[in-house]
Amino acid sequence: MKISTRGRYGIRLLIDLAEHPEEDHIALANAAERKGISMRYLEQVVIILRRAGFIRSVKGASGGYALARPPEDIIIGDVLRELEGDMLVVDPPLPGAAETKLQRCIRSTVFNRLNERIAAVIDKETLASLVGTVDSDRSYMYFI
Repeated sequence: MKISTRGRYGIRLLIDLAEHPEEDHIALANAAERKGISMRYLEQVVIILRRAGFIRSVKGASGGYALARPPEDIIIGDVLRELEGDMLVVDPPLPGAAETKLQRCIRSTVFNRLNERIAAVIDKETLASLVGTVDSDRSYMYFI
């Protein structure tokens, strides 16, 4: 499993929006410049994040984007699943597909455990924890 550019850029955009709570909304061009992200690519990511309810758009000449929810309520795992699809290391077997004992053993002892651990990490972190706006004992400083 590898997180694509879409997932990384989406998280970086959300971090930028959370880092500027004093602004009602942020022009996409400003966020793209601050984070060093292609504006054209970011426009595609914004569509997904808006449809999923993570951000809201402000129309007009001085419009832009803002978080639709408080940073504490945005779970990183939810964002990544929306942008990337499932976060599985290996796809589950197709219904009715034959699986050997060895394949079943590897899936249950390795792949399923990896999936559980990945989910435990990404579902524990919130946007607020990434920008350091929660309890300082638990928050992290990330330079993305």
